[in-house]
Amino acid sequence: MALKYQSLELQRAAGMNPAPKLQHFAILNALDALVRGTLISTIPIAVYDAFGSAQVLSTVYLIAGIVTLLWGLLVPRMTHIWPRAWVYVGGTALYLISMALFIAGTAATVSLGILVMGMATVTTFVCLNAYVLDYVPRAELGRTQSLQMVYAALPWAIGPLSGVWMRHVWDPLPFIVGAGLAALQMGIFLYLRLGNGRQIARSVGPAANPLAYLGRFFAQPRLIAGWLFAVIRSCGWWVYVVYLPVFCIEQGLGESLGGALLSVSNAALLISPLMAAWARRTSVRVSLRAAQSYTAALFILATITSPWPLVAAGCLFFASFGLVLLDVVGGLPFMMSVKPSERAEMAAVYSSFRDVSGIATPAVAWAVLWVAPLAWIFAAAGLGFAASYAIAAKVHPRLGAERPSHGGQVP
Repeated sequence: MALKYQSLELQRAAGMNPAPKLQHFAILNALDALVRGTLISTIPIAVYDAFGSAQVLSTVYLIAGIVTLLWGLLVPRMTHIWPRAWVYVGGTALYLISMALFIAGTAATVSLGILVMGMATVTTFVCLNAYVLDYVPRAELGRTQSLQMVYAALPWAIGPLSGVWMRHVWDPLPFIVGAGLAALQMGIFLYLRLGNGRQIARSVGPAANPLAYLGRFFAQPRLIAGWLFAVIRSCGWWVYVVYLPVFCIEQGLGESLGGALLSVSNAALLISPLMAAWARRTSVRVSLRAAQSYTAALFILATITSPWPLVAAGCLFFASFGLVLLDVVGGLPFMMSVKPSERAEMAAVYSSFRDVSGIATPAVAWAVLWVAPLAWIFAAAGLGFAASYAIAAKVHPRLGAERPSHGGQVP
């Protein structure tokens, strides 16, 4: 399908900012982090309280993950039917709906709230990544990634602990605050006037079939490897965010410890520019494999030391620094390999890592809990990182490294 691109003159005539800055994307990412960070430690505890079982919690997340995966694959089709800006605003509206469901507080509405919140997250994520791929040169993607993480560091650092504290004050309070933050996210997006991206008009013809660009994705091994890195990294965060708080509750460490550890871990995002600089001096492959091996060892060690719960929690806490490094460099193999003509579609495929990890993690956890204690979920995550380490051997050794001849990044 032929695509037409809007000129800078037409963008100015439409009142749209013709050249969004990197800071605009970082601000939107930070606002999204405010919403999700405030609730990330609160929601698993709310579900666990509603059902009283880690296995039922896994089942709820598994069903929500399947539905949001299918929803995420349809987001590019939505942007073919409606302007991308409208779709992004719709994603923030879904956040508001999910908060109302959480405030209702029943087992059914909490479960539905997880589903709607997952749909909101994937909608805003796909649209934001499509904007980034539209406006940011490939050599600047690494800088954009680290800048977004710096802006999101404070929300992710204060959100988890503050959400748990607000829940102690009044159960609905974190969700009321979350609704206000989602409304702020919507308002700031409208104020920034990012428009609908570069592709706004199409020749006559049907919208793209989501399954068609899946075929193009599976035909490119570099994209598959980059996507797998994102899936496994996200699985690690799932285990840390969902199952560490439950482990702390079951071991008598209290429900606040998990949120506190997550807040401190997320503060490591402040040093993500240093991590990115180190990755540029070495290469994406070296930094990627270093983080994967480090994280795998500590997750497995957490299972071994589970008879001493504080030691196991400490192992997972230190493993989270490896997860942060993977956040910095793990997406670059995919982002640097995307063809310009497939930006929106491949942004949707890439965003599916959240939903696939949201299916894989509770599914594996559900199976593990049938035969072993909860702590063995940590070992399963460690084995996943070991597999990711093996896959990373295929990454080009100079990807993302600076060339001595001109100091640029190898595309």
